[in-house]
Amino acid sequence: MATVERTYNIPLRKEFQKAPKYRRAKKAIAALKSFLAKHMKSDDIKIGKYLNLKIWERGIKNPPHHVKVNVTKDDEGNVTAELIGAPVQKVEKKGDKKKDKKEEKKPETKEEKTETKDIKKEEKTETKKEDKKPETEEEKKEEKTETKEAKSEDKKPAEKKDTTPTEKKAEEKPAVKTEVKKPVIKTETKPEKKPEAKKPAVKTEKPAQKPTK
Repeated sequence: MATVERTYNIPLRKEFQKAPKYRRAKKAIAALKSFLAKHMKSDDIKIGKYLNLKIWERGIKNPPHHVKVNVTKDDEGNVTAELIGAPVQKVEKKGDKKKDKKEEKKPETKEEKTETKDIKKEEKTETKKEDKKPETEEEKKEEKTETKEAKSEDKKPAEKKDTTPTEKKAEEKPAVKTEVKKPVIKTETKPEKKPEAKKPAVKTEKPAQKPTK
């Protein structure tokens, strides 16, 4: 089944006046979808970006009373509605993009590999040429003399250090720290004696002396 394209001038005023003022734009979109479902005979309806902006242009309380629309229906029954004169956006599939990227990458990678191999070969040849420069006779003689001197130094016995037994013992023994312990002086604190309360003096009366005859 081929795609179907139609143009409609859809009236909205009669429907959105049934709703309160603060819901008129929403009611207009519902009326637009019901009109397209009836005429295009499909429940899968998509409203375009510019058509949606046109309905909401003046706010929720004052939508347009008529809208001119281009409608297309796919083989699968998908209906898309867009405002007349709106710019068309091309939809690219994901599979096409991947194929284009792979085609671009393949020739570039081969060329880059060949270039890198050539550069590496040139660098290796340059380094080999530098290493293979002929040495002069004087340099060879100097190298021979240096090697002989190094061998003679290795053959000489290492000088023994003269260390007396006392010095060895002194080196071996670790330094001992002498700590002097100070005697701890204990100070005894005697308990303080409480002052004794004075006892009241008891008067002793002497017996009266009898008169002598």
